[in-house]
Amino acid sequence: MFFGGYGFPATLFEQSYQCYPFSFIDKAHLEIGDKVILPDSALKCLALLQVDYPMFFEIYNATTERKSHCGVLEFTAEEGMLYMPYWMMQNMLLQEGDTVSVKMATLPKGTYVKLQPHTKDFLDISDPKAVLEKVLRNFSCLTVGDSIMVSHNEKYYYIDVIEAKPSSAISIIETDCEVDFAPPLDWKQPTKGSTTSSADLSTTIISQEAKDEAGPKFIPFTGVGRRVDGKTVQNSAGPVSASRSTKSTFQTTSGNSSGLRSMSSAAAKRTSDSNDAQEKASAMNLGRDEVPKEPSKFQPFTGKRYVLKG
Repeated sequence: MFFGGYGFPATLFEQSYQCYPFSFIDKAHLEIGDKVILPDSALKCLALLQVDYPMFFEIYNATTERKSHCGVLEFTAEEGMLYMPYWMMQNMLLQEGDTVSVKMATLPKGTYVKLQPHTKDFLDISDPKAVLEKVLRNFSCLTVGDSIMVSHNEKYYYIDVIEAKPSSAISIIETDCEVDFAPPLDWKQPTKGSTTSSADLSTTIISQEAKDEAGPKFIPFTGVGRRVDGKTVQNSAGPVSASRSTKSTFQTTSGNSSGLRSMSSAAAKRTSDSNDAQEKASAMNLGRDEVPKEPSKFQPFTGKRYVLKG
């Protein structure tokens, strides 16, 4: 059975239209979404058919063999013309005035969809899932292979639909659909070189700490002791004795006992000579240094006397 003037069978709606973007009718605000504007003749045909609501349509470009799905916004277009979002025309490689085939479609309710942003900028949004949920209210369906456009803070983001369940085209109207995100197209995984450099940096830090530990350690109480009268204490333990002890241990280990005795005697003699020299220097300093005299005390009325004569 055919309806007069339209050539549509009773159970099928399919027609060809020339497509144009919304900017041709000054309705650029409709670019966010997937709904199209059909002519009034399509509404009259659909009213005679037993169609399910909401209505979905399959748009097919025979030249490039690309297809997508959409909803309908209104039936106010001129006869033989169809207005659609420009991003949808880009997905289907359509130019203004190209002919597309439009037919009725039935889509299941979606349960899962996986999206992939084109750039990392979309992930910089404070809550990308909330933004996406708000924008998808303007969409009626999603098709695998499409790149939808999302607007936020006067900036546009493109997102690929890479997976959908239970079919490649799903309805997202009044459905509980799980949304998952894949890494953006410009995302770069950390290279192995950066990991190696981090390991090298850790090794360098550990080696530097080992060198610091192997360096000279602080030895307390290695200064020279002096008595109250300025003389040097004879049994003061200085750095010389510490170095002598270390060297003696090395020589004992090597088995040279005669060298140990001679080195110990020479070191003891040098220490004795050094102590005598320090005592003589201290005595000379005490002889040269004079005890400072106490300053004279203040005596009142010690100045000259003057008399005033009349």
